[in-house]
Amino acid sequence: MSADIWDPEVYERYAAERGRPFHELIARVGARSPEYVVDLGCGTGELTATLRDRWPGARVHGVDSSPAMIAKAPPGPTFEVADVRDWRPPRPADVIVSNALLQWIPEHPDLLRRWRNHLTEGGWLAFQVPGNFNAPSHAVVRELCRTTWREELGDVPRGVPVGDPADYVDLLSGIGFTVDAWETTYVHVLPGEDPVLGWIKGTALRPMLDRLPPERHADFLADCARVLREAYPPRPYGTPFPFRRIFVAAHL
Repeated sequence: MSADIWDPEVYERYAAERGRPFHELIARVGARSPEYVVDLGCGTGELTATLRDRWPGARVHGVDSSPAMIAKAPPGPTFEVADVRDWRPPRPADVIVSNALLQWIPEHPDLLRRWRNHLTEGGWLAFQVPGNFNAPSHAVVRELCRTTWREELGDVPRGVPVGDPADYVDLLSGIGFTVDAWETTYVHVLPGEDPVLGWIKGTALRPMLDRLPPERHADFLADCARVLREAYPPRPYGTPFPFRRIFVAAHL
C-alpha cells in the first residue's frame, strides 16, 4: 500500500460514520490509568486526540504511513510518519489501538503477535476492521476489475483480508490474551448522488486508482458509479448502506 495514495478530504467526507466504530471500540477497553497509549494507523489524528479525553494522564501517540494524513493531525498527541509494520515503541505501551488499518496488511496475524510483545503486563490491544469484503460494494467492483477493466486491473487482489471474530479469539487467546470479540452491521443512510462511490473512493478504490493513470480515473469511476447505483438504489430519504465491522478488545 503506497503511503501517498490517501486523500484526507475524501476520507473525512463521512467522518461521523467512520468515527462511530472507533468510539464503540474504545468504550470496551478497560484500562483505567494508562501512561502510554498508541494509535497505529491514526489517519488524520482527530480520533487519536479523543484518547486524551478518555485518559487525560496518558501520553498519546499516533503513527501513520501517510504524510498527507499526519499533516492534518491536531495538537495534543504526538504523531509520526512511519509504517506500522516497522514500528517499535520506545517503551512498552499500556494500550495499543488500531482502527480500520489491519485489512491493508495481509500478514497482520503475525503483526498482532509482535504487538503483544510491545505491551505492558495487563496491557490492552484493541482493533477494528471492516468485515464487508463480500458485500456488493466490493463484489461489483471486483467484477469490473475482472471483466471490463481486466487488462489494467485484472490482477488486483480479490480475497477477504480479515478474519471473523472467532478467528481473532483463537489467535489472541493462544498468545495469552483475554479476548472480547464481536461484530456489528451498521446501516448508514448516505445523502447525495452516488454516495457509496463517495464512501469507497477514499478507501476500497484507492489501490485501483493508484494503479491507473490519472487520465483513466474518470472512466473507471463512472463504471463504478453505475454498478454501485444498481447495487444500492437511492431512496427518498437517502441511500441505505449496510456495513459490517469486526471488533476486538483484548488484554493480558
